[in-house]
Amino acid sequence: MDAIWQGLIKALQLIISLDPEVLEISGRSLRISVTSTLLASLICLPLASLVHFNNFPGKRVLVNLTQTFYSIPTVAVGLFVFVLFSRAGPLGGLNLLFTPTVMVIGQMLLITPVLLGLTISALSGVDRPIIDTARSLGATGFQTTLLVLKEARFAVTAAVIMGFGRAISEVGIALIVGGNIRGFTRVITSAISLETSKGDLELAIALGIILMFAALVVNILLNMQQQR
Repeated sequence: MDAIWQGLIKALQLIISLDPEVLEISGRSLRISVTSTLLASLICLPLASLVHFNNFPGKRVLVNLTQTFYSIPTVAVGLFVFVLFSRAGPLGGLNLLFTPTVMVIGQMLLITPVLLGLTISALSGVDRPIIDTARSLGATGFQTTLLVLKEARFAVTAAVIMGFGRAISEVGIALIVGGNIRGFTRVITSAISLETSKGDLELAIALGIILMFAALVVNILLNMQQQR
């Protein structure tokens, strides 16, 4: 209990003093997670609409498989990305391993099933009469899709928030493909892992509190935007 209290005090000290290293690590964590969430959203929203509005063989299997990947371990995704971008891998020539770029790619792969599956569920929750009315009034397929997305905007925003939370809290990808390089790829979660292994529990707890605070700020901003 004393370690938690000391960690809280240290977290407040680091935030108030604007510790340069903590600010750098926190900023990098947010940039990587926000970027991966935005890119994954740009892919998943249209893809979820295609899946929802079209019937094809294996649709239910695809949805079930997508939902199964909700719980895929981050280390498994990290290992896959590592093999993909290692020197012996098919994309090794890009020299992206141990860079923030490959961390963004890894987080995108991690949260894509979450965003895709939850967005499909959100679209499925829209009342059928709304779609039928739009089509009867001459709305095109694109206009109908925009209407349904607007009706499901609260659930879709919740899916995006869930994806962001999964991205910023992961550690397997950050360690495996990021390498935890100080000043380059170190993020809050990998820093917590490092400080814990060093026995500095107070700093590890402080970084964990800062991570929760950063996630809280982003979620508040998203919810404010949703309410508007």
